[in-house]
Amino acid sequence: NYNMVQQMSLSSTEYPKGVNEFVKAGFTEIPSEKVKPPRVKEAPVQFECKVNEVIALGKEGGAGNLIVCEVVQLHIDERVLDENGSIDPVKIDAVSRMGGNWYSRAKDGLFEVPKPLRTLGIGIDALPEAIRNSEIFSGNDLGMLGNIEALPNWVKDKVSRDPLVHKTAQEKLKKGDVSGAWDVLKTKI
Repeated sequence: NYNMVQQMSLSSTEYPKGVNEFVKAGFTEIPSEKVKPPRVKEAPVQFECKVNEVIALGKEGGAGNLIVCEVVQLHIDERVLDENGSIDPVKIDAVSRMGGNWYSRAKDGLFEVPKPLRTLGIGIDALPEAIRNSEIFSGNDLGMLGNIEALPNWVKDKVSRDPLVHKTAQEKLKKGDVSGAWDVLKTKI
């Protein structure tokens, strides 16, 4: 997470064999419960894993390896959990590696996307042709419009093809107002 990103970066230095990176980076080693390698005490989430496979991603410099692991134990600091016991994305303050010297702080770019978990979204393929083939709507827009349980009853051949109507509906979608977007599309001009 962000609170330890500089220490984490320091630990990526290629120190000679035998140099303790925990000590160099100022981390605290704590024993794992199910595997031999120690954990980083300061990490809000710690995985204990068994390596199942190492896949070389190339032979050139910087190619790296993909390491496929089985998580055998998970440790989570309760301070990063929400009231439902799930990891709170703001509290954990996750950081991602972008390449080179670049990183991204996740909480600065958070947004929600409703998941069709309780109902089945109709899908983009079930949208009326006038919407599906619109030159205005992006893939994201179509995904939002297709994430409804059923098309509104009025839809059959009553959807506007007017680009201005589509732009107005798109503005509603940008605000997360899918129902409002469908209401706008009902307007036949």
